[in-house]
Amino acid sequence: MSGLRVVPSRGRLYVCDAGGGGVAWYDRGSGRVSLLVAERERDVLDALKPFLTGPVTLGPPPVPDAAELARLTLPPDDDLAPNRPGEALLVALDRAPAPRFRADPRRRALLAEQTVGAALDRLEEAGCRTLHSVPLPGGGRIPHLFVGPAGLFAVGALYARGRRVRLSGPLVAVGRRPPEPLPRRLRADAGRAAYALTAGVRPVLVLVDPAEVSVTGDAGDLRVLRETELAGLARPGAVLRPSEVEALYARARDRRTWARL
Repeated sequence: MSGLRVVPSRGRLYVCDAGGGGVAWYDRGSGRVSLLVAERERDVLDALKPFLTGPVTLGPPPVPDAAELARLTLPPDDDLAPNRPGEALLVALDRAPAPRFRADPRRRALLAEQTVGAALDRLEEAGCRTLHSVPLPGGGRIPHLFVGPAGLFAVGALYARGRRVRLSGPLVAVGRRPPEPLPRRLRADAGRAAYALTAGVRPVLVLVDPAEVSVTGDAGDLRVLRETELAGLARPGAVLRPSEVEALYARARDRRTWARL
């Protein structure tokens, strides 16, 4: 037995020894195995064998580009990449749990963000990157910031399981609940993100499991999707090259980028 174990982490598989030290990693997108300990090449390939889906190239780690260097020098407290989908809601519920036997709208909102966040994370193999719960000055946040070949998107999630959703201009209503200005907030968040990143950012509202959707009036630049349609955001476009996706992601994951707003 080689004593190596494989640990998955957002698009990569890390190969570690018994003490947790890194030996290699496999980048699923590029099909490259980067060896940190060259003499363990055979052991690494044996450990990765169940996970390999095609031909691979082997070699030492590539020289980091500007985006990777920025990530490596980012202080851990300023790195937003580890945020989980619904991170802010999870913290809020932990600090102030809902009373027993009473419905808490935060739990529905959390389920929506977790559903949408998981769907967006699955698009990483298509060359896309997602940040969750991006904090904004003044207590606001962007639930998901998605960066891919088709551009940048500020993504909001709305729980609508089995209910009719009515979208009218700056307002959206779910079932019999009164309308709320979520589309207006999403457009404002997209504008603030565009200012912080000096790049165009489009707002997207994702409806989680609605029974019916009706749109009246002009939705403007707001894109409305069901959670089952999110793969459309990963379709190749002529907006961003892979290097630009990584550079924008590196800038966006730095908390200090948003503190300057």
